[in-house]
Amino acid sequence: MKKAKDYLIFPLDVPTYDEAIRYVELLTGHVGLFKVGLELFVGVGPKILSAIKERSEAGIFLDLKFHDIPATVKSAFLAASTYGVAFTTVHCDEGEDFLRSVVDNNPSGVKILAITVLTSLNSKNLKELGYQDRYTTDISQLVMLKARMAKEAGCSGVVCSGLEVETVKAELGSDFIAVTPGIRPQWSIAGKDDQKRITTPDQAIKRGADYIVVGRPIRNAEKPVEAAKRVLGDIEIAISE
Repeated sequence: MKKAKDYLIFPLDVPTYDEAIRYVELLTGHVGLFKVGLELFVGVGPKILSAIKERSEAGIFLDLKFHDIPATVKSAFLAASTYGVAFTTVHCDEGEDFLRSVVDNNPSGVKILAITVLTSLNSKNLKELGYQDRYTTDISQLVMLKARMAKEAGCSGVVCSGLEVETVKAELGSDFIAVTPGIRPQWSIAGKDDQKRITTPDQAIKRGADYIVVGRPIRNAEKPVEAAKRVLGDIEIAISE
């Protein structure tokens, strides 16, 4: 049975190796996975992945959101899959054939998650990008279009907001992984935030999220470990209900 910490992904969204390692050493034992994104990977390189493995039993989520011509993405993904990470991400804007080409060239068996609609986007943003009205007025329709495509291609799951996760799980099954970013505990919601489609930890878990990504509420706290424990408390309440 999953423990509360197994649901929690902490993003190492910091620019330096030393800062990243500080959070790994602080939070190991309190999170299930550490997420390495573009900022840290570009700034530090693959050595950060080895360093995390040496210091923690938590898994690694390599979140580089691959999006380029198919040949380039295939080569980049094959390189990334050699690092022994648990999850990695690709955008699904190039269609099912593109996703399948990545899935079919996955010798390490890393779980591939498809990016549906970034949680920083809202209806206004999607309209500016030229999406049809049915998708801009109901973002869940766009999320489900991409989620179905990802499942058909053989992806292990998707990244989607807590507003759509219940629909994803209901239609595509409990085994189809849903990772939910844009998580803001009720006690942390204040001020300006670039995340526009947010949910609380307990809301996301109750709706079916397999993992939640919680960054700033923990990272910006005066005591990050205590903040992580508060998030775990929210998760425990959700899974007990």
